Order: sequence, then structure tokens, then C-alpha cells
Amino acid sequence: MNSKSVAAENSASLEGTWVLNYVSAPGKSVDELYAEKKPEIKFDLKEKRFSGNTSCNSFSGKLNMEDNQINFRDPYVMTKMMCPGEGENVFTETLKKVNSYSISDGNTLNFIGGDIAVMRFTRK
Repeated sequence: MNSKSVAAENSASLEGTWVLNYVSAPGKSVDELYAEKKPEIKFDLKEKRFSGNTSCNSFSGKLNMEDNQINFRDPYVMTKMMCPGEGENVFTETLKKVNSYSISDGNTLNFIGGDIAVMRFTRK
């Protein structure tokens, strides 16, 4: 399979909603950071958009991706409700570090910063 086919397969399978199950946050588990509700991210590849929630506030923006490269550094809109704990800040700061992604088994999405997985999601 050539790299374009792999990229097409990856991007096609990125479509849909994903629920966070791991975030690189020393000393804190996802269950501790997001006791009430896990963050979600949804991709609409046709519209080149992403949206979701941080477990508290909703967000959406233009999707910046090519092949398996992806980033969330461009400004995106987010509601401004007061959120308890540090979960939202951990989510948004970690999202800024993402520069690529991989999908395994069609149901696990890894966001990679540099060469390590900084976030992991499960297909909803």
C-alpha cells in the first residue's frame, strides 16, 4: 500500500466522534481529571472542521491536517463557562502540543506530540 493510500485510510477513519481515555498529565489519571464527563472531539472531514467539549466547555474550529499531520494551534472558538479542577486546562494545553496522529484497530486514535502519544481517544 502506498503512503497516499495509508493517509486516505487514516483520514477516512478519523471521521466521527472520539472520547478521551488517556492524557499525558503527570500524577493525574483521566478519571481523576474528568470525574463527571470525559472530553470528546468530533471530526467532520467533508467540512474540514473539528468540534467537541473539554468536559466542561464546547469548542470548534477549522481542521488543519495533511496526511497524518494535524495541529490545533490556530485559534478556535470555545465557550467560557467556569470549570472546576484542572481538567480543561490539561486538555487544551496538551492539544496544542499535537503535531500528528495515528489510528489503530479503527477504534483507537493517538494524538502524538513529537514522537510520543500525548492523548488517546476511543471511537464513540
